[in-house]
Amino acid sequence: MKIYTGTGDKGKTSLFSGERVLKNNARIDAYGDIDELNSILGALAADLSGEKELIEELRQIQAVLMQLSAWLATSPDSALIESLAEISTERITFLENAIDRLQKDLPVLQSFILPAGHTTAAWAHVARTVCRRSERKVVPLLSSSLKGKAAEQYRNLFVFLNRLSDYLFVLARHCNHIQGVPEKLWKACGDFQI
Repeated sequence: MKIYTGTGDKGKTSLFSGERVLKNNARIDAYGDIDELNSILGALAADLSGEKELIEELRQIQAVLMQLSAWLATSPDSALIESLAEISTERITFLENAIDRLQKDLPVLQSFILPAGHTTAAWAHVARTVCRRSERKVVPLLSSSLKGKAAEQYRNLFVFLNRLSDYLFVLARHCNHIQGVPEKLWKACGDFQI
């Protein structure tokens, strides 16, 4: 099978539910950001050599992000939503438990920190910012017209992304901690030194 089809050469693509839409459609834009986030998590996992538990955790998160993308690529009124894997509240609890586990050995923050440090921490911060952008792209799709399963799944999808950005912040701090790299505290510009 060829990877190129030519069907998108005029600026349109197909949703999973079959509709042809412009490539800048809100759904395409939202799951495109989630795809970017997923790729960054893959880069982070590749850089976490020796951290098997964290790598496995990231792989599970990547699998959930694929589910989120499938939901976003399917019109809420399509019969195909019945075939999609549900985004359960257990996925959200998984992230909350991971946040608690990672945070328990970290010092309490007394100041804002800069997104800096070890390369794994830097990747986690980049992922966090893309996750926040993904959240912003999903908000317009959270319509009051959503009903039933679609409404529940979109809510879970959004909460998952919100929790994931928190997880990625704590993961960045954890990565610096396990690498022995001190966090860079933010200082007001008046204290800026070159």
